[in-house]
Amino acid sequence: MLKVELTKRRRDFTIRFALELGAGQSVGLFGASGAGKSTVLACIAGVEQPDEGCIDLGGLRLFPPPLPLHQRPVGYLTQEPSLFAHLNVGENVTFGVARREAANPECVSWIATLKERLKLGPLWEASAARISGGQARRVALARMLARKPPLVLLDEPFSGLDRQLVRELIDDLIFWSKKIGFSMIAVDHQSEVLMRLCPEAAIVLEQGQVVQRGTWSELCSAPATPLLRSLLTQL
Repeated sequence: MLKVELTKRRRDFTIRFALELGAGQSVGLFGASGAGKSTVLACIAGVEQPDEGCIDLGGLRLFPPPLPLHQRPVGYLTQEPSLFAHLNVGENVTFGVARREAANPECVSWIATLKERLKLGPLWEASAARISGGQARRVALARMLARKPPLVLLDEPFSGLDRQLVRELIDDLIFWSKKIGFSMIAVDHQSEVLMRLCPEAAIVLEQGQVVQRGTWSELCSAPATPLLRSLLTQL
C-alpha cells in the first residue's frame, strides 16, 4: 500500500495531493502542462522533497525524514534515460542490483528475461554512449525493472518515440505489472497512453489541486472543469 499526503509550494501555486494505492493498482495523473503532476512523482521518488506531509510505502516511511534514493524501493522512469555513458548496456541494466543478489540464480534468470523481452541481446556489450534514443529507453526500462520494484513511477517516458515503439513499451509494462505485481503511477500528456497503462483510475490536477478522481469513462462523460473538458475533446 502506498499512502501519500503532500504539500509542495511552487512560485505560482501550492500543490496539495493525497493518494492511497493498493498493491498492483495503477492510476494515471492527467492535466495540462505545468499542473504539478511531475512534481508529485518527483516527491514520491525522492528527487524533490515535499514541504509538508508524509509518504509511506508498504510500511516503509519515505518521508519524513527523506529516505535516501538508493534505499527507496521505487522505479522511476522519465523522459531522459540517464544512462551511464562509461558503462555498457548490460552494466547499466544491472547497476542497481546488489552484488550478492546478482549471482542468485533467480536474479540471473530475471535479468535474462528482461534482456530477451526488450531485445537487448545484440546490444548487451555495446557502450551506452553509442546506442540510439529508442534503444536507450529500452535499457532504462530494463534497469528500472531489474530490482523488481513494488512501485513504478512513469513521467512521460515515451516522449519523442515513434508510435510502434511506444506500443511495444506499453505492452511490456502491462505484461510486467501483472507478472511482478507492482503498483504504478503514470504521467503523460497523451491521455490515450494513460488509458492503456492505467485503465481503471485517473486523477486530474489543475494548478496543483486535485479537481477530479474517477474512471476514464467518468472523466469523459462528466469532466469537472472546462479545462479538463477541453483536454478530453482532443482525444
